[in-house]
Amino acid sequence: MNGDLEIVQPAGWPAPRGYANGVVTRGRTLHIAGQIGWDPASGQLRSDDLAEQFAQALDNVLAVVAAAGGEPGDVARMTVYVTDLEAYRGSLRAIGAAWRARFGKHFPAMALVGVAGLVERRALVEIEAVAALDARGEGAAVEIDAAAAAPPSTGARGEGGP
Repeated sequence: MNGDLEIVQPAGWPAPRGYANGVVTRGRTLHIAGQIGWDPASGQLRSDDLAEQFAQALDNVLAVVAAAGGEPGDVARMTVYVTDLEAYRGSLRAIGAAWRARFGKHFPAMALVGVAGLVERRALVEIEAVAALDARGEGAAVEIDAAAAAPPSTGARGEGGP
């Protein structure tokens, strides 16, 4: 885990499963907009499978973190929005494997929210996050061309976005 994150666990509470109850951060803070499971190379969703979209959405979150000079252990908070909670529950094994492949045993403060739908109609999951980057300010921020990074008329902004 990043030295810029401190897990907060109230005394007497049982250890959480798959998340942290609280995280204190130090250093620069990166706020990552909601990322869906679109493939940045094609600008399209490659799958209608929730676990596959989840894995790609994690990759997209981590691409933003890396562009700011961070790494997976810098992610302090994450909110996961899913359109089908039963499908999420039924995909936990595959979702857990995707998580471990990218984060190992790092579990930021997290929330899972069931929603009626997302802006991109085929999207089954959207993940937003906050990362605490190096307190010494050594992270190499990289400027990203927003037009090149977002798929045509979809992506984090989706239809009707700003």
